[in-house]
Amino acid sequence: MNFEQARLNMIEQQIRPWGSLDPEVCQLLMTVRREDYVPPVVRALAFADIEIPLPNGQVMLKPNIEGRILQAVGLLHVDSVLVVGAGSGYLAALLSANAGQVYAIEIDQVLAQLARDNLARNGVTNVSVEEGDSSQGWYTQAPYDVIVVSGGLPELPEGLLLQLKPDGRLFVFVGTPPVMKAYIISRSDKKSLEQLCLFETVVPMLRHIPHVPAFSF
Repeated sequence: MNFEQARLNMIEQQIRPWGSLDPEVCQLLMTVRREDYVPPVVRALAFADIEIPLPNGQVMLKPNIEGRILQAVGLLHVDSVLVVGAGSGYLAALLSANAGQVYAIEIDQVLAQLARDNLARNGVTNVSVEEGDSSQGWYTQAPYDVIVVSGGLPELPEGLLLQLKPDGRLFVFVGTPPVMKAYIISRSDKKSLEQLCLFETVVPMLRHIPHVPAFSF
């Protein structure tokens, strides 16, 4: 299989048509080798417009969703980033290429180790993978410039908002199938939040321990 041609086809046929037009985003998706984060048995599907299966019933998001995430958060090279749900490590690797430090938290022990192995094998040194439930945030390294939630949540936990720095950005999927929306939420100061609904979609729900309270839009 010609992975380079498949990668280019992914950009031109999935990423750009779905609104990810930022040249830096497209270059990032060309540079970070998606096939290196896909389980070997489905490596040939690395660039397909599908959710790639991972161990224990989890999945990698579709490429077009990953592109929209990268475009929405507008990373800076000094940013501290929290990824809620490490998965295979691919999304963390994408974010790490344009960030200062990434903290990827994974509730599933098997996936946490998979992400560590994938990132180490690909020479990514500015991502720390830890085990735990970060759906309410991860206080160890808070606050963050950027928080990305890699799966759906029925409601937006207030704890995530409290861990955003001023000028911080939170990308999150809120709702339950078949009605889910992707939001980018920006904090302008300690009290003011701005939210923008980017698109409607359906993604797998994030594995987490239910908590209260939640933030209501």
